[in-house]
Amino acid sequence: MKAVAITPHVEHSARLIDVPKPKISEIPNGRGVLVKVLKVALDGTDRDIHEGKYGDSPPGEDYLIMGHEAFGVVEEVGPNVTELKVGEYVVPTVRRPGRSFYDQLGLQDLTSDETYYERGINLLHGYFTEYFVEEPDFLVPVPDEFSTLGVMTEPISIVEKGWEHALDIQRRMGIWRPKRVAITGAGPLGMLAAWKFRLERLETHVFSLEDYPNFKSDLLEETGATYHCVKDLPVAEAPSKLGKFDIVFEATGYPPMWMDAAHVVAKNGVVILTSITPKDFYKEVELAKLNMEFVLGNKVMFGTVNASYLHFMLAVRDLGHGMNMYSGWMEKFITHELEGLEHYERALYLLNNSWEERALKVVIKVADE
Repeated sequence: MKAVAITPHVEHSARLIDVPKPKISEIPNGRGVLVKVLKVALDGTDRDIHEGKYGDSPPGEDYLIMGHEAFGVVEEVGPNVTELKVGEYVVPTVRRPGRSFYDQLGLQDLTSDETYYERGINLLHGYFTEYFVEEPDFLVPVPDEFSTLGVMTEPISIVEKGWEHALDIQRRMGIWRPKRVAITGAGPLGMLAAWKFRLERLETHVFSLEDYPNFKSDLLEETGATYHCVKDLPVAEAPSKLGKFDIVFEATGYPPMWMDAAHVVAKNGVVILTSITPKDFYKEVELAKLNMEFVLGNKVMFGTVNASYLHFMLAVRDLGHGMNMYSGWMEKFITHELEGLEHYERALYLLNNSWEERALKVVIKVADE
């Protein structure tokens, strides 16, 4: 069968390769599930892996099959699989358990291990292929009526985790009723965060570099979110016009942006960091001022990566909620859908030229049912 693979840490090494079709017998104890991949989606992680920035192949292999956002249909199950049946739609989770206490509880996204295992990202092959096998514990059922959008489950799960963890942290308040949220960055994750926070009925403001109006601002306004170009309204100046924010969802990884975000969160508020900062970036910060604001204001800043099975389930739930609240929105969010794995080069090009190509979410249709 065909798969798209890279040589780890080698820039622009993506290629189409032939690999053996997996068998359910590869999963022990009769717990194997064979999934036919119908769609895969790409994001900034795939772009970074293609650029050789990170990602390692499984032990004994010299390549890594890409792809961690997928949607498929069950084709075969082992004799001891009772949770899923042939013909059922599923979305696979990404991270797999290591050795820590959290891993053994099914919370591998919170692992305390130094080494982590992620399909299509690190030490495990991904889903940018025609078939894969997996245990049912890592496959999330998707209702038939959501099948056209099921591939969006994984990126939504990241936002779900940030929101759920913010709520958990804020239980310290006894009563916490956030009203206003700022999202820094209008890439795919920032846009999905805006969609999610509007589902929660929060006043939502998105800050990005692109001039207003643009195709992203148009899409955001369909949900009732407000777009701001930071050249017209810098994040640091936003509180003077809008008030401070109960939640700041940082989705750029750009240090000046998230440092500004830390200063505009309200007392008792939360800053959610979701993006990685380049290692060679340095910026002077007013640590004393920042420390004072967070101590005297009971503020919280936390980072979040990946998501658990629960957050994937919440993402599926909200797909249905969003289809009702903002009909047709997610279909517009998927700006490019290509036919066939052989178009992987075009998909990667779109990732690297997203603004010129007006690309938000790039999806490859791998196969028909």
